[in-house]
Amino acid sequence: MKFSIGGSLKLAFRPWVEGLENIPAEGPAILASNHLSFSDSFFLPAVLDRKVTFIAKAEYFTSPGVKGKLTAAFFKGVGQLPVDRSGARGAGEAAIKSGIDVIERGELFGIYPEGTRSPDGRLYRGKPGGLARVALATGAPVIPVAMIDTEKIQPPGKVVPKLMRPGIRIGKPLDFSRYHGMDGDRFILRSVTDEVMYEIMKLSGQEYVDIYATAAKRQIADAEKAAKGEKSDKSDKNEKGDKPEGKSG
Repeated sequence: MKFSIGGSLKLAFRPWVEGLENIPAEGPAILASNHLSFSDSFFLPAVLDRKVTFIAKAEYFTSPGVKGKLTAAFFKGVGQLPVDRSGARGAGEAAIKSGIDVIERGELFGIYPEGTRSPDGRLYRGKPGGLARVALATGAPVIPVAMIDTEKIQPPGKVVPKLMRPGIRIGKPLDFSRYHGMDGDRFILRSVTDEVMYEIMKLSGQEYVDIYATAAKRQIADAEKAAKGEKSDKSDKNEKGDKPEGKSG
């Protein structure tokens, strides 16, 4: 199913790729990518000859009805792995364990260090959990990846994608074997994550923002809420404005 989906995506969107030679023909590796669109997890596997496994919400695999079954079949077909995210810490540990399992099978593991999609196309601070811990626990090389223009194909909230060519840049593998077994040191985890994010920034050309994308989304939501409240207040004041008094006598 992967090949049929991948072939259809390549035929319809004709993604361009740079750096395919940096993907090993065999053996484990971690693909660390920026995250601009829901479609990122489909375009990257589509251009690779090898299977790459990403983490996906368990809800995508357990939704009821015909639509739910089709969604589950689609995610399985493109190499998505279900992880229960019902608890923040439990979700993180489950994702790390799943990543280690994939690496120990000698396969490719895909991960988004930002933890969520960028709300505005900029590159946000990487979370020092999953990526660094999987890399240091397994010794697998980390390959930085930059998705280009995928947010223009399928912006958040849009169901029907726009037909245009996305791009994918794949960087040279990063070796963190010098830190092997130090996955309990938070300073090492931060350092590894920042080094990977710097390489992704160079590949993508994105503006870097040194806060987490989740915090940026909250700020954007708060600003939108405040703007709506201010607009509502002005509207109320206009409706309740003093009316000119009529002359007496």
